[in-house]
Amino acid sequence: MEQKWPQQIWLVRHGQSAGNVARDAATAANEFLIDIAERDVDVPLSELGMRQAAALAQWFAALPPARQPNVVLYSPYLRAHATAQAVLQCLGAEDMLAVVSDERLREKEFGITDRLTPLGIADKYPDLAAQRKHVGKFYFRPPGGESWCDVILRLRSVLDTITREYRRERVLIIGHQVIVNCFRYLFERLDEEAILAVDRAADVPNCGVTSYQFDPQAGKRGKLVLELENFVAPLKESGTPVTDKPDIPAAPKP
Repeated sequence: MEQKWPQQIWLVRHGQSAGNVARDAATAANEFLIDIAERDVDVPLSELGMRQAAALAQWFAALPPARQPNVVLYSPYLRAHATAQAVLQCLGAEDMLAVVSDERLREKEFGITDRLTPLGIADKYPDLAAQRKHVGKFYFRPPGGESWCDVILRLRSVLDTITREYRRERVLIIGHQVIVNCFRYLFERLDEEAILAVDRAADVPNCGVTSYQFDPQAGKRGKLVLELENFVAPLKESGTPVTDKPDIPAAPKP
């Protein structure tokens, strides 16, 4: 039976962004609004984020050529794009089967809660904060924004592309924390309770690696099997600090 999956898939969150830094500062100061001028799509990597991306790139470059990615898919948001470019500079974009900026890999849309801290959301939209607490983050959709289910819906479309165009290939996907978790929901066939348990257990580290290897003996027709989870050795080996703060805006985990 023909293999429908890639041989290997890596899921990577972008390096630390200026938004992560601004959110930390706003939260520490008990501010309602995160002080950052850029659109979410234009938020760049921080200086540390650039170092993290470089460390990640060196780790991929140190893999044997037959085990390196030959397909790179990334979110068009600047912080993910810059992380992807760091990897491509080390591996050589000209040697890739495909390099694709895909808007379906973008950050979750926050709608009217964009740039608000948890305190800011509770202050400006107390009814929304109460609704989110009641419904839970998996199903809650802020006005003008997305729920996790909405993100999962667009990622199902990405999977259709991957299984159609990149069978047996080695695919690196660079996106955002919620993108990593929602792909895990799909690859591991989780339910709401299971993926929220994963989310509560730990934030996805910046430039952390979660990977899957195709196992032809797994399941009835072979499937992707989790290999690495939030793997940060590429950063630790280079002496680069590990960070794992959520992207902005964020609210308490349910």
